[in-house]
Formats: sequence, structure tokens, C-alpha cells
Amino acid sequence: MTLTALALAAAVKDEARRLGFDAAAIGPATAPVHGAAFERWLDDGYAGTMEYLERTRRERRDPGLLLTGARAVVTVAMSYRAPDDTSAAGDGMRIARYAGRHDYHDVMRPRLRALADFIGRAAGPGVQSRAAVDTSAVLERDAAARAGLGWVGKNTNLLTQSLGSWFFLGAVLTTAEPAFDGEVPDRCGTCTACLDACPTAAFTAPYVLDARRCIAYLTIEHRGDIDEALRPAMGEWGFGCDVCQDVCPWNRKAATTREPAFARGEVLSPTALLELDEASFRARFRGTAFWRAHRSGLLRNAAIVLGNRGDRAAEPALRRALDDADPVVQRAAAWALSRLSDDAGM
Repeated sequence: MTLTALALAAAVKDEARRLGFDAAAIGPATAPVHGAAFERWLDDGYAGTMEYLERTRRERRDPGLLLTGARAVVTVAMSYRAPDDTSAAGDGMRIARYAGRHDYHDVMRPRLRALADFIGRAAGPGVQSRAAVDTSAVLERDAAARAGLGWVGKNTNLLTQSLGSWFFLGAVLTTAEPAFDGEVPDRCGTCTACLDACPTAAFTAPYVLDARRCIAYLTIEHRGDIDEALRPAMGEWGFGCDVCQDVCPWNRKAATTREPAFARGEVLSPTALLELDEASFRARFRGTAFWRAHRSGLLRNAAIVLGNRGDRAAEPALRRALDDADPVVQRAAAWALSRLSDDAGM
């Protein structure tokens, strides 16, 4: 390891912090340590309908396919833990902490590109770098663990001692050769709080998540009807789920965000959501995380939340939703109304 490599690594990490990232680490751009496990996970069908993971399977196993000659991966973390969680205030349904704020892609992407440009200037002529958020075919969690940014917890999230798991990950692949950081040990120990708390029993084993049962997947990625057997366990989660993070001991004293864009959450009323037509949905949610679920998914989720609440005051909104143009929303509303009827008969 040369002094030049050490100096470059130090400069890159200093620049990452100056750009607003809360932590940075550097590792090799080699085949992912968990690459074989990732392929088994895909082969077992645990990715559900996330076909994009299958399409980019090869690229995720070889960083060199994304950037020819890549030698290193700089991974960064940006906290999104706000001082207080307003995501379920009042009539609001529960949403994942990350979602009720500015779209993290828009916040992180320009800074990752700025970091990539800095590496080029600091490392010298001929160096190529490529920024990646989670829209690129990079196993950034694996790369981050390899670099020593944190360790992969039993709930499959990356964990750090200072930030817990309340952070976004980004990466910069580069042909530069900075010094690498060392891996950190798995500090989950014998704890199984995350596995025990999952409402839908989505973990088939420690470190293995069946996305098809995960509330975050069901409410965001999954298109169409949600399995009726899983709906009651969704509770009031209308977009994402934080249960396995909420119970994690490492998150109890996690640092709060320094980024103003992540400081405030949005409250989503499920009854109000059912009133949104396609144009209203687009006007309100374009450029936010909620766009990912589409109108169909978000209104479907809202109806399920209302059914789980058992609040008969929601009946008028649900009855109007029976005439929605989207059959998925219609069926979710019908199910919710049947739950209200069941509660009334008890």
C-alpha cells in the first residue's frame, strides 16, 4: 500500500463528508462476496416480480461490466433518520421513514457524480468513474460490507454502529486505486429481534428475506392484488415497512440526518388517497418515492389499511372506490368493506 493510495483514500472520504454523506468506505471492485447467495435467492423465486434483478443478474456479479477496468468501489451512506417521525400522524397510514421526504435519488445522485468528478481530478488523467444509486446494477450492500462501511444484518439491511440502518447507500465505481478499508465483523450476535417481529414471517432464515411476503415489497413493488392471507398482517402499513428496523437495537441511538431534504415527513390519509384520480395522483406524487407504487398500488394499499382499521367512518370512501376505474382498487375496496361488515357483526 503506497502513501499515494492512502492519501487518495483520505481525500476521497473527506470530500464525501463535505458533500453531505455521513460515512464513506472503499473496497475492491471484485466479484461480490455474496454473489452466489444472490443467485440462489433469485433461483428460489424470492425476488417475486422484480424481474429487473433477473435481467441484470450478470452485471451485478461483475462490476467490470458496468465500468471497464474498475479497481475500487467507494460506498457512501446518508442518514435519513429525522428527529421525529410524523409519517403516521393523525389519520395518516404508516409509511416507511425514507418515503415521506424528498426522493433520495434526486438528493444523492448529483453528489455522487460530484464525488466521481473529484476522484478523477485527485487521481489524475485517464481515471474513469461511474456513480450509482440503487437504480444501477450494483450490489451496493455487498460492496459496502466488503469495504467495511458496515455489516449485513439478519434482516438483510446494512448496519453501522453510528447510523444503525436508517441511511441510503450510494456507490462510485472507479479505475483509480485508493487504499482499501477493512471489513467489520457481524455485530448482530444472538439477537433475533428483527426475525421475530416481522408481521408476515418474511424471513426464511437469518439473512434470507422472501420478498414475496415482505410488506415493503407488497406495498411498493408488487403489481396487482395482494394475497388476502397477507393483508391482515399488513396492519396500517400503506407504503413500505420499518418493523425489522424499528426493533433493531442498533437503531435505538442512531444519529439523525444532517440533510434538510430528509428532515420532514408527509402524512398520507388513506381516505383522501381514495379520492385521487390519475391526474391528481400524478400532480401530487410525481418525483416522490410514492410514484414507484403507481396510483393503483397506493390506492390498493390505502383500502387495505382502512379494512384493517375497522373504522366504519371509512365506509363512504370505500363504497365510492367500488366504482374506481382500476379493478385492483375495486377489489381491495370490496375486501375492506367485507372486513368492516365482519367487525360490525361481532
